[in-house]
Amino acid sequence: MPATDFLVIDQASKVYPTPTGEYIVLDNVNLSIQKGEFICIIGHSGCGKSTLLNMVSGFSQPSSGTVMLNGKPIGKPGPDRMVVFQGYALLPWLSVYDNVFLAVNAVNPDMPKNEKDEIVRSHLAMVGLTEAAEKLPGQISGGMKQRVAIARALSIRPEVLILDEPFGALDAITKEELQEELLKIWNQNRCTVLMITHDIDEALFLADKLVMMTNGPAANIGEVLTIPFSRPRDRSRMMEMPEYYQVRNYALDFLYNRYAHDDE
Repeated sequence: MPATDFLVIDQASKVYPTPTGEYIVLDNVNLSIQKGEFICIIGHSGCGKSTLLNMVSGFSQPSSGTVMLNGKPIGKPGPDRMVVFQGYALLPWLSVYDNVFLAVNAVNPDMPKNEKDEIVRSHLAMVGLTEAAEKLPGQISGGMKQRVAIARALSIRPEVLILDEPFGALDAITKEELQEELLKIWNQNRCTVLMITHDIDEALFLADKLVMMTNGPAANIGEVLTIPFSRPRDRSRMMEMPEYYQVRNYALDFLYNRYAHDDE
């Protein structure tokens, strides 16, 4: 395994037993990711994207093959991998501050209280939520809730940040604002990011590589597309480039021609 391969999915398959026989969700998936890369995963519904991320997060184990982080098999969830869900997963009875503090305290129980407080407040500031620290989740917008979830995930200094369609439920303006925010945060931290998206433009703006899945059942990785745009990225400038539409059309062709859903 090359020294640059930080997260390695090697011949991983996921099979579930059913009354009518085995249902193969993923079949022989191979993917190598370098430390600090931003990876977006795209594919039709039912292609096993979330199953793949669940194996990286440790919520699920491959039926065969291995998922390795830093040369060690992933056997269970851990603070080195944090997940941000589309549904935020905030505790509604805790303030914004306390939702983040809960994570910091769980991972660093022996850390002095003032150091925990500094971590929480610095991460809330990072996502622009200092003024909302004492509000409950029910008192803030969906975009702000997603910022809390991102701050909470990053506050424990994970090596891998796992994002399962984090902006899918947000309006277009809020979505673009949070994409910009996420890139700024990633540039500061440079943790490895795995993100599911259905939005090709989002993937082209955020990612180093776009992992395109074939259709399920028995899905695997059809192609890994390297995004050719240098960083830092300017959305409007990118969208003026002919190359942007060449890459975009290539990804669209993969999804809607080469791997279009058969509706019959």
